[in-house]
Amino acid sequence: MPTSRDVAKLAGVSQSTVSYVLSGKRPISPETRKRVEGAIAQLTFQPNAGARALASQRTQVIGLVAPFGVTSDHSGLLPFIETIARSVRDHDHDLLLVTNDEGADGLVRVAGRRIVDALVVMEVEARDERIPVAAGLDVPVILIGVPDERAGLPCVDLDFHAAGALAVAELAAVGCRSAAVLGYSSAEIDRGINYVPRFLEGVHAGAARLGLPLTVVSPVELERASVDAALDEVLSVESDEGELPGLVLPHTEGVAGVLRALADRGLVPGRHLGVVAMSTDAAAEEFTTPLTNVSLEPRDVSRRAVETLFRLLEAPADAEAPGIELVQPRLTRRASTALPPALAAAQLTA
Repeated sequence: MPTSRDVAKLAGVSQSTVSYVLSGKRPISPETRKRVEGAIAQLTFQPNAGARALASQRTQVIGLVAPFGVTSDHSGLLPFIETIARSVRDHDHDLLLVTNDEGADGLVRVAGRRIVDALVVMEVEARDERIPVAAGLDVPVILIGVPDERAGLPCVDLDFHAAGALAVAELAAVGCRSAAVLGYSSAEIDRGINYVPRFLEGVHAGAARLGLPLTVVSPVELERASVDAALDEVLSVESDEGELPGLVLPHTEGVAGVLRALADRGLVPGRHLGVVAMSTDAAAEEFTTPLTNVSLEPRDVSRRAVETLFRLLEAPADAEAPGIELVQPRLTRRASTALPPALAAAQLTA
C-alpha cells in the first residue's frame, strides 16, 4: 500500500508538503499541488484516517442526529441527509448517522466516545431536553431548527413564520376572499416540533395584516376520515359570492390525501379553489395539478448548517459563536393557484 512518503518521492517534494496539500492548512503553489495530486492519483494513495486523526486530534467524522421514529417524515428527511452527507464529504469528512432515538443520552454517547468532531442535530423540539446537554459537550453542535431556548447553540432553519405569511399572501394575491389551514397531525403537535407554532403564527399574522378571514383546523390526521371532516368544516364556509376558501396545506405527508379527497368531491385545485402547500419543489410538481408551493429549502438549509459547523471547527476558542440563521422561504406559483376565484366559482356552477 503506498504511503505519503512514496507520494512525496514521486512528486519530488517533502512529506510535509504532501501533508499540507491533503489538509489545506498551508498555501501550496498550483504547480506543486498539481504534482502532488498527480502522484496521489498515479499511486492510488488513500490517507490513513487513523494516523491523520492522531496527528490532528480530529476524527474527520461529523455526527448527524436524525431520529427515524414512527412519526418522522422519512421522505422529508432524505434531502437533508443527502445534502449534509455531500457537504461533509466536500470538507473531507465522513458522516455518522445516529438513527436511534436516544434523546440526550445519544448525544453524550457519541460525543463521549470521541468518534465525531462535531454534531448536527435535527428534528428539534420547541422544549427539547437535548439542548442543555448539547450545550455542555466539548464538540461543536449546530441545530437544524430553533428551540424556545437554544442555550447559545447556533441554529439554521427555514423562516417558518415568513413561510406561513407567504402562503396566505399568495391566496390573497390570486383573489381568494378567505383562507383555511388544514393543520399538522396530533403526533407533530404533541411532540412539540419547533416549526409548527412558528408556521401557524406566520399564517395568523399574514392573514390579519391582509384582512383575510382565516380558519385553522388542527390537528388533521393522515386518515381519510380526519381529512374529510376537516374539509367538511372549511368548505362549508363560502363567501357571499359562493367562493370556496383557499387552502394552505402545511403537513407535507398529508397533501396527497387532501388532494384525493378534493378530487372525490369534484374539486380541482386552481379551477375551483386555490391551494398552497408546504413541500419541496419536486413533490409539488408530481401531482396531476402541479401545486403552488412554499419550498422547505432542505438543501439550502443543510448546506448552510454544514458551512457554519466547519467555521466553528476552525474558529479560535474565543471567537463569537454564531446565532440564528433563517433561510427565507420561496414560493413558486403553479396551476393550483392559476385562476382567480371569481372564474373558479363560475366554472363550478357552469
